Amino acid sequence: MKIALNTFLILLLFLYTGCNTKNLVTITDLPSDLEEVSGTEIAPNSNLIWMVNDSGNKSKLFGLDAKGKIIKELKINAKNHDWEDLTSDPEGNIYIGDFGNNLSKRENLTILKVKASSLQSDSDVEIERISFRYPDQKKFPPKKKKRYFDCEAFFYHNNSFYLFTKSRVKDDFGKTSVYKIPANPGMHEAQLLGTYSNCSDLRCWITAADISPDGKKMVLLNQKSVLLFTNFKGNDFFNGTIKEFPFSYESQKEGISFKDDNTVYITDEKAHGAGGNVYEFSLN
Repeated sequence: MKIALNTFLILLLFLYTGCNTKNLVTITDLPSDLEEVSGTEIAPNSNLIWMVNDSGNKSKLFGLDAKGKIIKELKINAKNHDWEDLTSDPEGNIYIGDFGNNLSKRENLTILKVKASSLQSDSDVEIERISFRYPDQKKFPPKKKKRYFDCEAFFYHNNSFYLFTKSRVKDDFGKTSVYKIPANPGMHEAQLLGTYSNCSDLRCWITAADISPDGKKMVLLNQKSVLLFTNFKGNDFFNGTIKEFPFSYESQKEGISFKDDNTVYITDEKAHGAGGNVYEFSLN
């Protein structure tokens, strides 16, 4: 009986590691001001981790140190309709994605530019607006079976933004579409580049995205895993190599940002007494 039990345990360990399940390494917990954190970004020329909360919270951009202490708290002169993600450009400007769209009925989708020079400000911060619309959305809102226009994920790359939608369609929650938008002020019609489906249930909602500093790796986040895309050509992200890294536990993960080319920071909301942390996660 003991030999059989040992054999079973070894087999179980083999199956577990074979699934490539990895633990998140907790770096720090988040302060109460960021219990509904929705976006996380490491910006060039800054030693802080920048974060925002989503709808229902104040229009503030927070800069934290590696111990989770808020060092900068900037009031942004723009309404937080539904801030969902952060990204930055090589000059250190930060962009806030105000494009959360749960019912696919918004017609004021916007990206807010916070200039790098404003990150040192002690007063209210003015912004520039990049507005956009989806070319394939004709009704506001569309029928429930066509509500593919929520968004919580984007990044800046080569003078453009790439947005990854979050499906609200039952039995198709894992579908995401990628759209391209010029990183210039004004109103733009987004360009649809492609679609990808991970799985169909709610755990597959795409809640954040980022691209590595060398531009060779792209990640999408959901509550159960990180999806890593490599060996793509140009901005054809979905037609390269795809690898999934399942987490050892699930939570409401909302933010992801590359720390370096092989490591990401991940944040989750605090809910039901769990979460509310900054994690480090290796893509090796």
